[in-house]
Amino acid sequence: MNAHENKTGPLHDDELKKRMQGELKGGHSTRAQEELEPEPPGEDQPAASRSPYTARSGSTPPGMTPEDVELRTELAQHLGRSVYPADRAKVIDTLREHHAPDRLIDTAAELPEDKRYGNVQDIMRTLGRADD
Repeated sequence: MNAHENKTGPLHDDELKKRMQGELKGGHSTRAQEELEPEPPGEDQPAASRSPYTARSGSTPPGMTPEDVELRTELAQHLGRSVYPADRAKVIDTLREHHAPDRLIDTAAELPEDKRYGNVQDIMRTLGRADD
């Protein structure tokens, strides 16, 4: 396959980069024909930015820190959905079966013994790491 057949080759990448410079620096499209403009986002969709360096928003729910979100994600990955409803012992056993890091098992050990959890959000709420 030669360079002209490869649509993702370095020459093609450089050409695209040159075409996009005006849009990236100006913050708006440089196209003269309206039908070539991308459509705006819908009412329920966030506005998209052309720059890859814009700040991300909406990734951390109110009442949670980024660390809380990471903990919730890791617990959900190691526990799955089939474990629920579960008590503390079942949560800890499942984490061990799925080879979860010790810090997750130690965190689950902080859960009260007499409570049952319907999902990972219940666990986070009990740990005081979620605000609903």
